[in-house]
Amino acid sequence: MNPSIETSPIPQPPLEQHNTLDVTPEQSVQEINKAVQNSSAWVGLLKREMEKNIIGQERLVERLLIGLLSGGHILLEGLPGLAKTLAVKTLAAAVSTDFRRIQFTPDMLPADIMGTEIYNPKNTSFEVKQGPIFSSIILADEINRAPSKVQSALLEAMQEKQVTIGETSFALPELFLVLATQNPIEQEGTYPLPEAQVDRFMLKVVVDYPTREQERRILDLVEHTDSKMQVQPLISPEDILTARKVVDTIYLDDRIKEYIVDLVFATRDAGSISPELKDYIETGASPRATINLKAAARAWRTSTVAAMSSPMILKTAPRI
Repeated sequence: MNPSIETSPIPQPPLEQHNTLDVTPEQSVQEINKAVQNSSAWVGLLKREMEKNIIGQERLVERLLIGLLSGGHILLEGLPGLAKTLAVKTLAAAVSTDFRRIQFTPDMLPADIMGTEIYNPKNTSFEVKQGPIFSSIILADEINRAPSKVQSALLEAMQEKQVTIGETSFALPELFLVLATQNPIEQEGTYPLPEAQVDRFMLKVVVDYPTREQERRILDLVEHTDSKMQVQPLISPEDILTARKVVDTIYLDDRIKEYIVDLVFATRDAGSISPELKDYIETGASPRATINLKAAARAWRTSTVAAMSSPMILKTAPRI
């Protein structure tokens, strides 16, 4: 399956108003709404901090925030020099947690990412040396520069949040998030991502060139050749994990759920919708796409109405 990709507008389901929060006897709509506002108040601050360094990539920033709020891994695709890596580094710098950048290369081995067992002659035993994957936020830079066996090494980590070295499994940080960049497959020295690897990403964001006006603003932003990114840590891992729990309380109407299923099933039988569309879809979306669309819709609504004072209403499916 392919992750959700930036495309043209999709038809919207019927416009209906429903409270988006499950109300229990112990909690009122107002209480849950207040919890949503409090837990996601940092979203606007983080977005503004990122926009200080990222010009003209609003949709990219929004999709990164969706991944952060939902715990979904994000794949960024675009030509070199379009701020893919800068966007991820800016996001990570604003979070007070451990961050590792893994530069994928053709000669890389799975052990370079996951870690390995090293023999210790002093006690005649093997000791585990953990790799850079043991971090909260991972930048998998130019992920399609490495062979498929290296890319596939991430499968267990991305799905189960654990890594197996030898015969022992090690848990990854609860916040664990992979933000990967890749160049278009037509670029020299790139390998196509395995289908199982692509399926682990919630969203794929195609990054394009900025407009002329935006590029002019970039000139003003970078006044000197040694200009460095200035980002202040704004949030902690606990802030993000708390927000994720609240995001899970957002109610999705059955119409939205039916719409999500319709979208996924359309990818499996694209020819029934349009003969031309069939040529653009090689493999239909898996059930994981259905689950990811639901999580992304909740996170999208949270990020866009974090400052609202009235109960949240999820009326239409977002354009993910």
